[in-house]
Amino acid sequence: MTGTRGIPETDLALVALLPEPRDLEIARVLGWYRIPLKTAPKIISVDYLAFYQGKRFPAGERWQISCIAKVKGHELTTRRELLRDQADHPRAGEEYYKLQLGPLLRLQKPIPAENWKRVTFFYTTIGHINRAEKLSDLPVHDEERKIIWKSLCEKAIRNQEHQPENLPDFELDPMILALFTATEKR
Repeated sequence: MTGTRGIPETDLALVALLPEPRDLEIARVLGWYRIPLKTAPKIISVDYLAFYQGKRFPAGERWQISCIAKVKGHELTTRRELLRDQADHPRAGEEYYKLQLGPLLRLQKPIPAENWKRVTFFYTTIGHINRAEKLSDLPVHDEERKIIWKSLCEKAIRNQEHQPENLPDFELDPMILALFTATEKR
């Protein structure tokens, strides 16, 4: 399937790193994506994942978002359970979120990173994805940031991810809210 037509512009998306092509194939064929619990964003109850393809992708496919997938649910498991062929991996016993996904949806036009290269997770909306010319167009700003944070908190509470008292109800620095880690130039 192609594009984001028919998806509400207000649906929340988590931009998430795909370190290598195998991870995209797992999302496409097996319908899941993993996030280490220790580095996961505070709230993972979003409507969609937007996959940022990292440096291990072939030239022409790296440093961009070219597809998204609907998040159908999530569970906590171990890396060993997720990647059985890597049972001896040093982090095999660590906990991971396993996000169950719908089919991958290809964007009509990939969103290139340009100067942003090192991205892990940040929140945006389908509307921002639809209008983005480059990755730096995706973060939300000003009043919209407050609305998105409120929506994320409501989703987390509804999905019993967090209790209201565990979620901050104050202004967050834009860089913290966006959950960027070490953005840098190539």
